[in-house]
Amino acid sequence: MTQGTFLFLGDSLIADFNWQERMPHFQILNYGIQGETVQGLLNKITSITGTVKNPELILVMIGTNNLIIEDYNYLESLRQIIIRLTSHYPTTEVITNSLLPFQLPWLSLEALEQINKQIETLTLQTGSCYLDMYSKFKPNSDFFQRDGVHLTAKAYDLWSKSILEFVSFLVEDDN
Repeated sequence: MTQGTFLFLGDSLIADFNWQERMPHFQILNYGIQGETVQGLLNKITSITGTVKNPELILVMIGTNNLIIEDYNYLESLRQIIIRLTSHYPTTEVITNSLLPFQLPWLSLEALEQINKQIETLTLQTGSCYLDMYSKFKPNSDFFQRDGVHLTAKAYDLWSKSILEFVSFLVEDDN
């Protein structure tokens, strides 16, 4: 029996994993697109909300490709994504995932931490939820593939477990 629909939005980090296999109690809608940027996702929100009917949960993991192309001015577009999602789905829990401690030579971990603080503030301002995966992932660990961005099976295992724990906490709070 399904616990409802769980919509995943984001880039290849979302697209490259079989969330349905890991979360069989949900109907997973994976709208992850390889190479997706925040602006690209914002441009697709109207189409997504026109297609997807009332998910119980939405996870947004976006911004990775913006960092890769050294675009750090995307927080307002992320805010617009969250506002559109929470407005269109007022009873849905919208969860914004933190950026991970990617291993990009031009981006310090301190800069990533600052961006994550801004993302967390944004979620508080929009009434959505913030999932901090940055603190659970160790930099320069076996969570990342050689490119320093894409994830290993071990990383996906930790991430999916953390999402399920977070979601069960949200469900308990709603009861």
